[in-house]
Amino acid sequence: MNFIALDLETTGTLPYVDHIVEIAAVLFKSNEVSEVFQTLVNPKMEISPEATRINGITNQMVQSQPVIEEVLESFADFCSDYLIVAHNATFDFQFLKSAIEKYKSKAPLGEVLDTYSLAKKALPGLSNYKLGTLVKHLKIEHNTLHRAEQDARCCGQLFQKIINQLRTTNVKQLVQFSGKSALKFPQVYHAHPQLQLL
Repeated sequence: MNFIALDLETTGTLPYVDHIVEIAAVLFKSNEVSEVFQTLVNPKMEISPEATRINGITNQMVQSQPVIEEVLESFADFCSDYLIVAHNATFDFQFLKSAIEKYKSKAPLGEVLDTYSLAKKALPGLSNYKLGTLVKHLKIEHNTLHRAEQDARCCGQLFQKIINQLRTTNVKQLVQFSGKSALKFPQVYHAHPQLQLL
């Protein structure tokens, strides 16, 4: 099964107040990492010490990085129409949706599934379903959690273990099993806005 595993790092937890500081999307093809899209993002606001403690990203690190509106189109092109998975997917989705709507940017076309909801159903009885807990429980190899690319890689491996256990790659079945609707990014981008006037 081919899919994208996604993770963001942000300045805080409020999608219409805080901003993205890192995006990583990891393309899995035939159970292997095929390609990676990763970039730091200048949030145009101060990163709080608390956020830096969590993800290790400082104000100095993002100072010369592109702003989100310069990143969204290449991110959308990379994701194309692949299925996207993320852990606590609503969090990442809301941040990206906010930016896509604000800048009327190109957006990924694929549905977004939540590995947190899937893991709760596929692996009942764990003390919690944080990514770190699941990575440890399933013996997924990792370096440091809480940077976007590493977390995305771990999320992708988690998804592979879930679909192996459920013995299905059918997206409709996975959505039903998760108990949550798949998310879809708004398609508000117009390549040639002047044509809309005709």
